[in-house]
Amino acid sequence: MIPLVKAIALNTYREAVRDKVLYNLVLFAIIMICSSYVLGKISVYQEIKIIKDLGLAAISVFGMVIAIFLGIGLVSKEIERRTLHSLLSKPVSRMEFLLGKYCGLCFTLLINVFVMTTGLYGVLFVMREPFDLLLLQAVFLIYVKLIVLVGIAILFSTFTSAVLAGVFTSFVYVIGYFLADLKNSIWTLIDAPPLRILAFTFYYMLPNFRNFDVKGVVVSGHMIPLQQIVLLTLYGLTYSLLLLVLSMWIFSKRNLK
Repeated sequence: MIPLVKAIALNTYREAVRDKVLYNLVLFAIIMICSSYVLGKISVYQEIKIIKDLGLAAISVFGMVIAIFLGIGLVSKEIERRTLHSLLSKPVSRMEFLLGKYCGLCFTLLINVFVMTTGLYGVLFVMREPFDLLLLQAVFLIYVKLIVLVGIAILFSTFTSAVLAGVFTSFVYVIGYFLADLKNSIWTLIDAPPLRILAFTFYYMLPNFRNFDVKGVVVSGHMIPLQQIVLLTLYGLTYSLLLLVLSMWIFSKRNLK
């Protein structure tokens, strides 16, 4: 099983690397990070803080775009090209196919996040800023958030088209980012118990992406407690595992004819 999953993952990575859109997104993210250098020069005594803040924001936003853009097409592209049928005709199960695709995209995101992080540290090096290890805490949690987002994209891609999967994944991301605010607003403005129960259900079912956003704390020079990082990592990995299990179950029931 592991060799097959590894082969599918490597092939997924190669396909992503050959995608010119992926290069454009990463290049644009690096340009955004470098442009923070110019913006930082405009603000007196705040240039380093602005560079770090905009740099981490660029890694998060463009990582999200890459995760959604590539994740929604992992299954649909294979079905449209008819390559999935020939692949599954070999001793490859649907579970191995999805797991390999997921691992391949997570590895692709890891490389891209590494490249963008290197760009951020490069700008800070030009500014003669000492190496800041705290930024790696924020980058790591951004990556954990992205692997959860990949799981969501793959889940929707197993039973709908690429366009709808992109819409649904983006919708879940936005809702998940403002989940606490929506729950509090519904609790304050609406008295109907059924709607309150529904709000609490969505609150605990959907991933809370804001928990992974720690750039404000890190940029301010404060360290994230190790316990918080471990808990968020376990939360992200557990949620991703549940998404994969659900995706495999749905994909196993899908008629590919």
